[in-house]
Formats: sequence, structure tokens, C-alpha cells
Amino acid sequence: MQKKVLIVDDSALMRRVLSDIINSDPRFHVSKVAVNGLEAFTLLTQHKEVYDAVILDINMPQMSGIELLEQLEQKNVKATIIIVSTLAKEGAKETIRALELGAFDFVTKPESFFEVKSDKFKNKIVACLEVATKLNGTNIREVQKDESSLKANSFLKTAVNNNISVKNESTVNSSSSSAILPKISSLNRASKKLIAIACSTGGPKALQQVIPKLSAELGCSVLIVQHMPEGFTASLANRLNEISNIRVKEAEHLESLSVNTAYIAKGGYQMRLTRAELNKEVLTVTQEPAKNGLKPCADYMYESIADSAYTDIICVVLTGMGSDGTYGIKKLKEKKNVYVIAQDEATSTVYGMPKVVRDNGLVNEVVPLEKIADAIQKSLGVQ
Repeated sequence: MQKKVLIVDDSALMRRVLSDIINSDPRFHVSKVAVNGLEAFTLLTQHKEVYDAVILDINMPQMSGIELLEQLEQKNVKATIIIVSTLAKEGAKETIRALELGAFDFVTKPESFFEVKSDKFKNKIVACLEVATKLNGTNIREVQKDESSLKANSFLKTAVNNNISVKNESTVNSSSSSAILPKISSLNRASKKLIAIACSTGGPKALQQVIPKLSAELGCSVLIVQHMPEGFTASLANRLNEISNIRVKEAEHLESLSVNTAYIAKGGYQMRLTRAELNKEVLTVTQEPAKNGLKPCADYMYESIADSAYTDIICVVLTGMGSDGTYGIKKLKEKKNVYVIAQDEATSTVYGMPKVVRDNGLVNEVVPLEKIADAIQKSLGVQ
């Protein structure tokens, strides 16, 4: 059965382009279009038709995309919404707000007519719809994309095979002892500690349930890789900084780490922890190649920590598609004392990254999103 899609955009050109893209894939069908948020609100609340996904613009007359999301939240109306956002600074800020209000994910709006007609934009829309509507082929394609760079690692190849098997993920018990390492109460209090978080689809909203709950006296630094394009991570950092007890900022090249500060990897770049002059450790933010199609990539971050002076690492894997983080955590565990916390399936927007790291036996604790901050602080010995 075709997945029904509602398009909400005040631009006739974008409605036409999006309709052509969606209707060209036999798995999807544009069921309705709306020219502003007010029309969409009526369709979503006063009509019997159910939409599998909504493609939503932000800046529209009468009722904007943000106002629509606020109204839907207020009325407790559930909808799977994909934002098609501009890359401008204000657009990035509004996109972060949309994700905070429950939007599933976003695709950046092309800046030229040539880009609008390109396969790149089309593929992004289709891929996002695949994940949002839970089509069976989504995880297979994502894992196959990752597999090309992981063939030499039989450990992760097992994860790939598990991910594309036909078994129902809901039958996997998140408390299964076979996949979870023995739980420890806390890391050595005298050690040099670091928190490293990886997340993707659903990550911005998940981070807002974790970072603001951390104590102002955390006593260590936090590194975060959130899969996001350049231009959006600064807005994400600024928003988290506004609502958190610790400082949150976008990472800068050759920046030293400070305690009680979280550093978000810059979108479109790779972030590493590197030993600099005078044995001093700094962050590097560079244009290294994408790994598994990802910039930033959590595997780069985790692998770099293995050669640092930090002795005890708390790795946190939140919601996201694919397997990013698993390979890096495995390499990190070969050199460091590592405690791994993974988000559970029930609270994950996409149960990919936390599932793969768990299925590979790397996890000490699987917890729902609302308890992850507590789990981090308990492992640190912070009350």
C-alpha cells in the first residue's frame, strides 16, 4: 500500500517539485497539498484522512510551520513531519525549534533551480520518507552504504548481517544479558574522565532531554557528534546553551577542552581530539573525508579519544539511523576504560545506532531517554 504524504508549502514551484519527486516513487503518493499551516492544521485535525508523513515548509503566510507544530503539540495531534528548511542562519534556528517541537527530521531546501531538479535533493527527500514511514528497505540500504568501508572488520560485518535479517526487532529484549556488559556503579573518581555522545535522526530533540539535565558541577567535558549539515550545529549549540546548566558551544579548531562544557562537532566537518604542542590536547575541526557518508562522523571522534590522556570514557549512543559509533567504540575499548550507555528502542526516533552498538555486546546499560542524564551522572559519581 502506498504511503500517503501531505505537502505544506506556500511556493507553487516547490509544491510541484516535491509532488513530482514523491509521486515518481511507487511507494509514495501525494494525497493532499496545503499552501500554509492553517490549511494543514485543518487537514490534520478536522478530516478523517490519515497521512503517513507531512512535508512542511517553515516560512508561510497565515500560519508558519513553527506555529503549526506548536498548535499540533498543544492539541496533542501526532504527525510524522519532515521539515524542508533553508540554510540561512534564521532558517537554521527555526529548524532547530521545529525539531524541538517534534519534527521527525529535516532536508535543506535547494538554493537554486538547478539544485531543485538535481538527484541529490530528490534522493534526500525519498530517503527521509523511507525512514519516517518505516519502510522495510530503509535500514538495509543504510547498512549497505556503511558496509563498503567496514568489510575488513568482521566484528561490524556481523552487525550488518543482523540488521538486514528478517527478524522483528520488537522481539529483542532490551534487558537481555547476552548483549549487555555487567553494570558498574561508577568509574574511578580519581581518573581523567570524558563524556562522548553520538546521535543522528531524532538527536536534537533527544539532546534536549539529556544535556539540560546534567549538573553544572559535572566535573568533565562533553563531546557530541550529531549528524547535521554545516550551518545548523551552531544553532543547535546555542539553543542547548540557553537551557542547560553547563556551557554548550560549537567546537572550534585547536580549541582546548574545559570542564563543564559540551562541544558539538561542526556540521560538514570532522572533529577529533588531538595531542598538540607541549603535550596539550585540543579539538581539531577539519575537512577530512566523509566516513560512511557522514560529516561529522562519531567513529572519527571515538577513535581519536583512544590516543588521548583521558582514562575513563562514558560513551552515549542516542537515536539515529545506521551504525555510526560502533566501530569507534570498539577501538576505544581496546585502550581505555569505557562505560557505554545506549538509548532504548521505545524512546528512540530511529532505533539504529543504539541497536547496533547493543547487538555487538558493547553496552553496559540500556535506558530510556529520560533516564540517560541520570545514568551518565551515576557513572561519574555525580549526584
